[in-house]
Amino acid sequence: MKTRVLFLCSANSARSQMAEVLLRHFGGDRFDVFSAGTEPSTVDPRTLEALKGFGLEAQGLVSKSVERLGDQHFDYVISLCDKAHRECRYWPGGGVVMAWEFPDPKASNDPKAFERTLQEISERIRLFMLVNSKDVNSQVKVLQPLEFYKSLADETRLLSLLLIEQEGELCVCELMAALDLPQPKISRHLGQLRKAGLLLDRRQGQWVFYRLHPLLHDWMRDVLRQTREHGTRMLQQPLARLEAMGDRPSKGGNVCGTALAG
Repeated sequence: MKTRVLFLCSANSARSQMAEVLLRHFGGDRFDVFSAGTEPSTVDPRTLEALKGFGLEAQGLVSKSVERLGDQHFDYVISLCDKAHRECRYWPGGGVVMAWEFPDPKASNDPKAFERTLQEISERIRLFMLVNSKDVNSQVKVLQPLEFYKSLADETRLLSLLLIEQEGELCVCELMAALDLPQPKISRHLGQLRKAGLLLDRRQGQWVFYRLHPLLHDWMRDVLRQTREHGTRMLQQPLARLEAMGDRPSKGGNVCGTALAG
């Protein structure tokens, strides 16, 4: 049987929704996941934007009342705000009751508060899954510093990461043009970076696009950004080739063929 998990917040509009989506995305085959609020309102649009920006499914999310779930058993009842924890710490028939402390992004003036909160909750979800699952999918493993720096040790991988960091998103054929390398070599290195957790891919028609994984640690993003900013010389020729490519797929063009998509 799946482990049943309930995430609680007062309004069920941000943090508990994020936790529900993350755990369902990463561990839906092992966890039945729910969220609710003690005083439900509506899902904050910034919550939806943050989830979509991280490549997570946000369609159909609604705020739900905890009263609808009061007679159900959960193996874990996890509150993400003090008010919900005070009111639901003695969940009837509940298993383990936990309190996760995360500042309310709605009360922050930081324009990236929702994105930061989503990333912080994702780290806690990863740890939760590691503790409660014997077989953890590689998507949710915590990227360690040694793995990160090993990934940067190869020139092709490093240049690919720096180009993607600058451009936001690139497809295989754009990297082939920029680095003047064949498709099998580019795809092999991109596959290694994806497996390590540095890149996220998406398919659009005949093309596969790559971007930095939205759950990448902030300090790792800073390393890539600073390396790019201080390594303009090594990127000069690849960027010139990319610029000369012309009708690029990431800019709405269609120069790539199906054979270059993998």
